[in-house]
Amino acid sequence: MTVAVIADIVGSRRLDDRSRTQRQIEETVEQVDAVLPVAVSPMRATFADEFQAVFDDLDDTLAWLLLLQLGLPEGVALRFGVGVGEVGEVDSATAAIADGPGWWRAREAIDEVHALQDRAVPRARTRIVGGHDEDVAMADRIRFANAYLLARDELVGAMSERARRLTYGRCLGRTQGSLAADEGITQSAVSQLLASSGAPSIIAGYTALTEASR
Repeated sequence: MTVAVIADIVGSRRLDDRSRTQRQIEETVEQVDAVLPVAVSPMRATFADEFQAVFDDLDDTLAWLLLLQLGLPEGVALRFGVGVGEVGEVDSATAAIADGPGWWRAREAIDEVHALQDRAVPRARTRIVGGHDEDVAMADRIRFANAYLLARDELVGAMSERARRLTYGRCLGRTQGSLAADEGITQSAVSQLLASSGAPSIIAGYTALTEASR
């Protein structure tokens, strides 16, 4: 399986410093790659406010994108179009990525995220599109994953920056005590914040996505 991802910056036209925001995104991408090195072609800026990456497993893709969402600084958000399908070769010298069904579907998925945001799901951030010729098992897998992503994006989008940091750390197996020390708060406060933000569901979902590679 090949999975193409197109990401764009939410509200890019309203940014005071687009270059700074791009640097922050690139730094977060590097951090996520260091702890979950599953990208076949690492996410990189391509043009305007877009980024592109390639993975070879849908679960790995969704786990990686979750860490990226959790790791972004306050005020910075990305939309993700995920396309299941073949892609052309990546030109690492120019960061140009060739055409192919995976990219067409990723573009379609980005458009679907925009449509969801414009209607009744403003916190929608991630969508998957597969081919019309997918077998029944894959079509069902994509449909169920999209339902999961709607709930996941809603929870993550409602989190404070601290709650996202704590959830990120717990996804990677850090203890509440070590996170509390980093934040300068009590372990009880960490536990309460995680529980009130819906983090246990996000962490359980991440574990389910990554259990095959553990």
